[in-house]
Amino acid sequence: MNNNVVIIDYGSGNLRSAAKAFERVMDGGALHISAHPEDIDRADRIVLPGVGAFGDCSRGLAAVPGLVEALTEAVLHRGRPFLGICVGMQLMATLGREHGSHAGLDWIGGTVEPIRPTTPALKVPHMGWNEIKAVGTHPVLAGLPENPHAYFVHSYHFMTKDPAHCLATVEYGESLAAMVGRDTLVGTQFHPEKSQHVGLTVIANFLRWCP
Repeated sequence: MNNNVVIIDYGSGNLRSAAKAFERVMDGGALHISAHPEDIDRADRIVLPGVGAFGDCSRGLAAVPGLVEALTEAVLHRGRPFLGICVGMQLMATLGREHGSHAGLDWIGGTVEPIRPTTPALKVPHMGWNEIKAVGTHPVLAGLPENPHAYFVHSYHFMTKDPAHCLATVEYGESLAAMVGRDTLVGTQFHPEKSQHVGLTVIANFLRWCP
């Protein structure tokens, strides 16, 4: 498949690290880092990274003229496969509750809530390697090794309104969403670009995914 992939540049995300991971597994096609609506319009696949606070990332998206409209048209109306990473995943929620309440894209119903581990030994943020457990089967999680571990850095977690939209979990005092999705949308709470073989497998699967 000839992939024209756009990684969204809206001032929040480790863009070069994500781009390098995609470049490692891409077989043909083109990779662009851009926030121009015309580039999003031409994209076959769209990636939204995100680091920092939910509200800051939401405001960053809204501050780029035409960006949210272009994303909505490409992803929701034209069905372009979409991958959100970390806060980029969380932005698909209805609402984020980090330092107040902030509207998300509302592409997947649910809220982003603070992690509140019941065990004092578990510190926030949840940072480091942890096992992800698939809920059912999804093509983007195909071919992972037994007991796959991925790299996490987050203090908030996505609570999906529909349990079917939680595609994988991670245990950190409670079961947290490690991956969410529906239709042509997927998002990882972990950082695939920092997760070595597991992360590269997820990226390669996303590039092959034909929802």
